[in-house]
Amino acid sequence: MKIVLPGGTGQIGALLTQAFLAEGHEVVVVARSRSKWVRTVTWDGKTLGEWARELDGADAVVNLAGRTVNARQTDANLKEMMASRVDSTRVVGEAIAQAKKPPKVWLQASAATIYAHRYDAPNDEATGIIGGAEPGVPAYWARSVDIAREWERAQREANTPRTRKVVLRTTLVMSPGAGGVFDVLTNLTRFGLGGALGDGEQYVSWIHDRDFAEAVKWLIAHEELAGEFNLGSPNPLPQKEFMRVLRAAYGMPIGLPATKWMAKVGARVMNTDTELILKSRRVAPARLLQSGFTFVFPHWEAAAKDLVARWREERKQQ
Repeated sequence: MKIVLPGGTGQIGALLTQAFLAEGHEVVVVARSRSKWVRTVTWDGKTLGEWARELDGADAVVNLAGRTVNARQTDANLKEMMASRVDSTRVVGEAIAQAKKPPKVWLQASAATIYAHRYDAPNDEATGIIGGAEPGVPAYWARSVDIAREWERAQREANTPRTRKVVLRTTLVMSPGAGGVFDVLTNLTRFGLGGALGDGEQYVSWIHDRDFAEAVKWLIAHEELAGEFNLGSPNPLPQKEFMRVLRAAYGMPIGLPATKWMAKVGARVMNTDTELILKSRRVAPARLLQSGFTFVFPHWEAAAKDLVARWREERKQQ
């Protein structure tokens, strides 16, 4: 198959590229800068150009484009997050619409943050509560929900009747690579800082990188599947338990907790936002499970052990 990855130069793009190449597929990345190890065509993320020819005759498009959410949620950053997601999705739709032989399937990145902050029950695709109006949370958290809504709307409104559409509502992808969320959490753990944040009761929804890649391949292969899919382990868990398991996997007995105000200070120092660590994302992959998909790492204990071992091995080789 020929698979095109707009926005495929980040960690998730690299993960999928490796998975596709390992199976002998042709991969083309569409990005602002060229990759040194996979064929890349350039674009600006908002206008049609020569890059659009790559979609004509492709088997699948997986659009990952969008500014990172790992940043402070200032008005300027939020506007850029919105524009980068909506503009890139819109123009991918335009490229598919003009193709003589459009791709069979278009997988569009989205985020599990579209769901409400809640503790009482998991959010699945059918019964999950869309966020934005929860009581007792910072009002600006609704902006992230708005971004996810508009991201998905841009794909939904694209006029591509010959292309199956799939939305990837992705949780935290756990991969040992440098700079990713697992790398950050493991570094906190190794210095004894991997304790509870706030009360630690907020849920962490996550997915092992192998399961993420396999789920994407599954959704490409199964032509009967379309619409929204939650990409996350079927077993999210409270943050304090999540970090306890990670500490055990790493072999660190100490994990200093941080109050909400300490988390806010730390987030500002790291130029990120507390929503990423204090919002309770309790997400269930109901449609994936119903379709017959089987997780290799459904539980955090086994996933954490595997990831810690790979994290250590990668750093030995550096």
